Amino acid sequence: MGLLVFATLSWRARPKLAITDDGLLIRGWWRTEVLERSDIKIIRITEFRRIARKVRLLEIDIVDDRLLVFTRWDLGTDPLNVLDALTAAGYAGSG
Repeated sequence: MGLLVFATLSWRARPKLAITDDGLLIRGWWRTEVLERSDIKIIRITEFRRIARKVRLLEIDIVDDRLLVFTRWDLGTDPLNVLDALTAAGYAGSG
């Protein structure tokens, strides 16, 4: 039963980021938020080594001094692919 609940919640939580006409849609466990281009300071990739493998994180720094961090699990794909899509949509040059 616990595994079923975990699978359902995990399915609901992914992907957490989407590009819409209104802005970037950030979906969490309980609420959804839309960020406009003016809300975003900078978008970047952070890489580090962890247990002999490279881990990439997509970081979105928001004007109200919040930092959103997304892993491959959160995004459903490599964060570099997401950064490319955000750049093509005009978001990565924000700030």
